[in-house]
Amino acid sequence: MRINILLLLVCAAMLSAADSEAEKRLVETAQNSDGPKLRSALEKHLGAEALKDGAHVSYRPDFVFAIRSASEPSLFVDDRPAAGKARRVDQSDLWIQLAKLQTGRSHAFQFQADGERIGLRRDVRTYSKDHYPQAGVRQGKLSQKQAHVSKIFPGMKSDWWYYASPGVNPAKPATLMVWQDGQKYAHRNSRSRLLTVVDNLEAQGKIPPMVLVMIAPGYVGKRRMRSVEYDTTTDRYIRFVSDEILPEVEKKYKLRADGYSRSIGGESSGGICALNAAWQQPKNFARVISRIGSYTAIAWRSGDEKGADVLDGGQFFPSLVRKAEKRNIRIWMEDGSSDLENDHGSWPLQNIQLANSLKMRDYDFKFTFGNAQHSSANGDSKLPEALTWLWRGYDAAKTEQTFDADPAEKGKPYFRVVSLNRHE
Repeated sequence: MRINILLLLVCAAMLSAADSEAEKRLVETAQNSDGPKLRSALEKHLGAEALKDGAHVSYRPDFVFAIRSASEPSLFVDDRPAAGKARRVDQSDLWIQLAKLQTGRSHAFQFQADGERIGLRRDVRTYSKDHYPQAGVRQGKLSQKQAHVSKIFPGMKSDWWYYASPGVNPAKPATLMVWQDGQKYAHRNSRSRLLTVVDNLEAQGKIPPMVLVMIAPGYVGKRRMRSVEYDTTTDRYIRFVSDEILPEVEKKYKLRADGYSRSIGGESSGGICALNAAWQQPKNFARVISRIGSYTAIAWRSGDEKGADVLDGGQFFPSLVRKAEKRNIRIWMEDGSSDLENDHGSWPLQNIQLANSLKMRDYDFKFTFGNAQHSSANGDSKLPEALTWLWRGYDAAKTEQTFDADPAEKGKPYFRVVSLNRHE
């Protein structure tokens, strides 16, 4: 069994490195050729359907944007014309345009032809050096997929994984980070690059060795339980994590019990879930990453005519933070101006309001606001920055710390919407 796991880890590392090398070669080919070799490589790597709507391939800051168009297209990045011109590939209807983009954040791109926008507006990740395997950096150990049947959510079946970063000593209690939607992070060549980022940051001394626990949404029969688990503001989910999943992890690795050494993260409904977990159990989880958090009324129920069956939703969190007893937590938040707007609420406005509530109460928080849609692109791009900020100053000799607003934050104004996307 141990040999099989080792082989899987080696294979995953080889696939990740191979993917990065393939992207690097494709970018280099596009920088030096417009011939049939490039056309074939783009079609194979990106796919015919994606090329109709606009697609890209990148290696660090170097990007190749591609689209099929009957006439010469122009590239827009972050709603502005990109430098340079598009080039036709192999005398076909396939066009490319090269660009260098700032890493550590997402960017939005779309093409225009004959004065009209064509294809789709897409968010793209930009990977820094910390997203790629580094020479001399050891890799941690990823478990096989685990399965759990819950008692707290009766009959719910959940898949989950755990990962011990290179410095974790099974004989000593380790720091912990729990991720919702764990299936998106539990592979070395995933888009998030979480495992590689953790290895690199640990090697640089920016974060402590840690055990990652990555939990996928559960099912009861064919019913997906994600919203039931994530969007409510009760303590049910965090009890599921603390009382059912973590004891299973501790059969393999010892975990520190202090909230100072424990963190939890997620995006969308997983983002509100992460904050709610720390809100409910700040002594067990004091560090939070919330990406494109759904602080909206997805789970809210007003109840029947007798007032029964009432259920709070995430839309109350901005007011709750202002009115309720302050929790000793540190939170990184991220959202974008093109996030969702639907009958559940406004993701951008709710995240802004929550950030202002945290500021009003002198929470130790960081809010980054870009132009992304409801996607993982910006959160994945900023992952090294987020983890470094979240764990800054960590001291393994301590079991607690009072988290107050950074002095630099106290002098800054509240977040305000100072311009709109229309001027009526």
